Amino acid sequence: MKYLKNEEEAKDCVQQIFLKAITELKKYRVDYFKSWIYMVAKNHCLMKIRDRQGKMPVELTERYMSAKEEEADPQSLLQNDHTIELMAEALKELSPEQQQCVILFYLQKRSYQEISEETGYTMMQVKSYIQNGKRNLRLLIERKLKEKK
Repeated sequence: MKYLKNEEEAKDCVQQIFLKAITELKKYRVDYFKSWIYMVAKNHCLMKIRDRQGKMPVELTERYMSAKEEEADPQSLLQNDHTIELMAEALKELSPEQQQCVILFYLQKRSYQEISEETGYTMMQVKSYIQNGKRNLRLLIERKLKEKK
């Protein structure tokens, strides 16, 4: 109730957390059950809130339904093309590991597990390469934009 503020949703979450605790308990060595179950419950509720916020209903109006490509602003299309070119250039400057993981994750929509199996990197390495690659890509693009001005 503290996080969800909805009695029915809280009841559902209690059941889900109970089931999750049963399955997750086998995977970990838990010394302090009370604090462990509290963190499992807290994380579950926070994920529920995050999901709820990401799925806000939007009313479909004519404005959303009639987006046509021929009405697109030519200037914005040129800007998008320029940004894509900068991104392609910056991608080539990443380390081979970061480049491979970023391409697999963002462009080919692979999961961490799939990337790990394909590349032979550990899950932690994959996460690190993606996170650092994304940050480096942003920094490279920002630098290239400053150079163009």
